[in-house]
Amino acid sequence: MSALATSAEEDLHWLALRLVPGLGARKSVPLVEKLRSPQAVFRCSRSQLEAAGLSGSVAQTIASGCTFEDAVDQQQRMKEQGVTILPFLDPLFPRRLRELYDPPLLLFTRGRLELLNTVMLGVVGTRRPTQYGVAATERLASELAAAGLTIVSGMARGIDTVAHKAALKVGGNTIAVFGCGIDVVYPAENRALAAEISSKGLLLSEYPLGAPGHPQNFPVRNRIISGVSIGVLISEAAQYSGSAITAQLALEQGRDVFAIPGNITSKTSWGTNLLIKQGAKLVQSAEDVLSDLAPEDRRDIFRQKGLPLEEDAGGHLSTGQAQKNLKDTLGPNTAVGLSILKVLQIEQPIHIDELMEKVPDCSSSEVIAVLFELELLALVRQLPGKNFVKVW
Repeated sequence: MSALATSAEEDLHWLALRLVPGLGARKSVPLVEKLRSPQAVFRCSRSQLEAAGLSGSVAQTIASGCTFEDAVDQQQRMKEQGVTILPFLDPLFPRRLRELYDPPLLLFTRGRLELLNTVMLGVVGTRRPTQYGVAATERLASELAAAGLTIVSGMARGIDTVAHKAALKVGGNTIAVFGCGIDVVYPAENRALAAEISSKGLLLSEYPLGAPGHPQNFPVRNRIISGVSIGVLISEAAQYSGSAITAQLALEQGRDVFAIPGNITSKTSWGTNLLIKQGAKLVQSAEDVLSDLAPEDRRDIFRQKGLPLEEDAGGHLSTGQAQKNLKDTLGPNTAVGLSILKVLQIEQPIHIDELMEKVPDCSSSEVIAVLFELELLALVRQLPGKNFVKVW
């Protein structure tokens, strides 16, 4: 069942509508929005459906109800495999995805549905990365996940796999969006990774169970990766590649595009370097992404991590309260936070690289994550050029 705890009959109608051949998201979603439920769609006559803009063959399929047999089969397979559906009208359906002009009618899901209410960042790239691409993606994905962002990717071979594993390694959140049924693991070598994500993160697909991974599915799938996210980070991509398509989709959807610069002689860097030339933000550290987060996204991350957040009448964080709750806020990272505050000056900015050198026995991901939390507490302020000062 879906997050709304809908009845088996309601789910059956959603599934039957999704399985109508030739009825894509651009037709089905407006139809359900207009009639307010899939049940109402199936109560329409063929002439009424044609008047609503559907072709004669699609209208006849819906009017005949011939897809309900396949829907029953899907429902049984879902029950056996612990899969749920999340219809377009469900309150848990990602807000950013719903706002697209072509959102999916429903999502097949397995895992932690609550991750759809987190702040998500797409991370995609080539299927054949260099060692540089792997190392850069591992570092950035782990630091961003540690800071509270949910890493979204397509679980493809290469950069996608690296991003998912990096997020899981630091105990962060990750979502894998499939271009096939979520019971069809592609590539097959990622079967163990898919199982880990389904238990610790979330698997998503708009394709029914058993649907094979046709090549044309993956560019369509990419609109979901960018659609649920605040932006997309591209790590190594050829000039004409699936990652470049995802970047274009992100721009069309009004999302931020971030790119990791690469060697100018490497073909795997042509796409990312071109994106930077065209205006994508160059990313060398997690701070380059975190500093671009909107204030409401920063606050959402803070709340999602279960940390106390106090604001004054103007919507600003209360510094006095933040200092008082520093230990409760940072928990096991309190010592790191105190070390950072001891190093930082009020009037003299310190570059993040120098700061990391002066905070002993801490990884770069720990320093970045704690800096982010101190900034939310209004104890630290970031200045241009990745410089930081302590707030009085």
